[in-house]
Amino acid sequence: MAPLALLDTLLESWKAQIGPAFPGYRNHCQRMAAFTLALLPQAGDDDRRKIAIAACFHDLGIWSDGTIDYLPPSSRRARDYLAAEGLDAWATEIELMIDEHHKLRAFKDPAYPLVEAFRKADLVDVSLGLVKFGIAGDTVRALKAAYPNEGFHKTLMGLAGSWFKRHPLSPPPFIKW
Repeated sequence: MAPLALLDTLLESWKAQIGPAFPGYRNHCQRMAAFTLALLPQAGDDDRRKIAIAACFHDLGIWSDGTIDYLPPSSRRARDYLAAEGLDAWATEIELMIDEHHKLRAFKDPAYPLVEAFRKADLVDVSLGLVKFGIAGDTVRALKAAYPNEGFHKTLMGLAGSWFKRHPLSPPPFIKW
């Protein structure tokens, strides 16, 4: 699967701020965008652009704002980008894609099918492909080979570990029911 060119273009402007974690984050974003598209084979050009934008910004607050409570700053940065590009009409959907991507239960608003597909795609990637939601195992393996982990899951485990050391009985702030 070819990478989403827009996604790489958007990510490039954050490369310095993301620093050494950039290759892992870039590959995570490309994998989850591809998983989203695998779940929505009927996605058109606008949907592909929305997926690329949401993928770029979905975890960005970790680095842009230096916080594990990264959903609000990630959404804000996406909204700012959309406003600058004259794409304000997409803001609600893309913010939902970002804000709900760690939701434990399905997102059930039929007006926004990208949100649930994006949530599932992130879980496919975070689970290292153990959860597939019907995506073929060959597709998962091919995407993992094309976009190697580059330490992304190690970064996630470090963030989670630091959270649980300080808050052993509380889920991280990005988890939603």
